[in-house]
Amino acid sequence: MSSRFQVSRALVIYVCFFKGAEEDLLPKMVSTLLNVKLSETENGKHVSILDLPGNVLIIPQATLGGKVKGKSMQYHTNSGKEEGLVLYSQFVTLCEKELAANSKWAEAGMVVKHGTYGNRQVLKLDTNGPYTHLIEF
Repeated sequence: MSSRFQVSRALVIYVCFFKGAEEDLLPKMVSTLLNVKLSETENGKHVSILDLPGNVLIIPQATLGGKVKGKSMQYHTNSGKEEGLVLYSQFVTLCEKELAANSKWAEAGMVVKHGTYGNRQVLKLDTNGPYTHLIEF
C-alpha cells in the first residue's frame, strides 16, 4: 500500500541509527536539527525550520550506515531492526512534541510527516538547490 502526500517548504531529515545508539541522545538530535539555521528567508537570512516556519519530513534511511566492502555495500554498523524501530519511533515523537510546542510553527499550520521504518521509501523532491548537510551524533 502506498500513501502520497505533498509538503511545501520543509526540512527533510534522513535518519539512520548505528549500533550503540542510545535514546538519551535523541533530545539533543531533535533540538539540533530543528534549531540549526539551514532555511533561507526571502531576504537571504538563514533561520531554523521553527523560525521559518516550515514543514518537517522524516525519512528512515538505513543506507546511510553502509560501508563499501569490495564491490558491495554492507550495513553491519547499523543498529538492529528492533532497536532502530524503537529509536526511530521515539525520535519522531520527540520531533512532533518539540514542533507542536513552538507557537509560531503551530499557528502557521505546519505538519510533521514521516516514513515507515523498515519499508522502502520513494521520494521525489523539487528543490532550489543541493542543500544536503550531514550531521552526526
